[in-house]
Amino acid sequence: MGGMGSGRHWHYDAKDTTENYRAIDVRRWKRDGLLTTHQAFGWNWSRNGEVTASIQVRTEPDRVILNYRHRSGGADWKDESYPVYLDWTRCNLGGQRPWFLCPARGCHRRVAILFGGKIFACRLCHRLMYSSQREVVYDRAARRADKLRDMLGWHGGILNGSEHWNKPKGMHWKTFEQLCAKHDAFAKSCMTGMATKFNLAGESWEDWV
Repeated sequence: MGGMGSGRHWHYDAKDTTENYRAIDVRRWKRDGLLTTHQAFGWNWSRNGEVTASIQVRTEPDRVILNYRHRSGGADWKDESYPVYLDWTRCNLGGQRPWFLCPARGCHRRVAILFGGKIFACRLCHRLMYSSQREVVYDRAARRADKLRDMLGWHGGILNGSEHWNKPKGMHWKTFEQLCAKHDAFAKSCMTGMATKFNLAGESWEDWV
């Protein structure tokens, strides 16, 4: 997995997703007041209430120093210590927003989140996908339809059918009709995709609901 000198680039046959990796978010550190110069803090990851991993961080002007132990497979543990430089941009409403500069060799992209491995690097250097990028078209359509059902206060799952007679209280009719139309389009796309996959020729999405 990409080391300091890897500079590997992400591609569409990458298998890992961002959810499989520990991450550090510079926005969270800024919000928690952890980027003040000349301080040290620990950062932990937990599962079921138990700490599963941790790193030590030291802040310096325009950079943070990461210290932790890492090993690959059955190899011995190795101490890692290196700087990650920061960049700051002005916000439209005042103040400044921090960014990590990816420490992988040849990268230095400005990103908010770094993902851990041998080193913490950006998503592209680790060749990571978002989970949504691995969805087939009809799964993505179903997820978007469900999001609209939630906004409309309908029961989850497109197989539960439409509830066009149930307009949420306080919602304008025009907005309601637009959301219903979007929902039906996503539902139809999902059902058409599933019918194609399972060779259900001649089936329409209305036959399923």
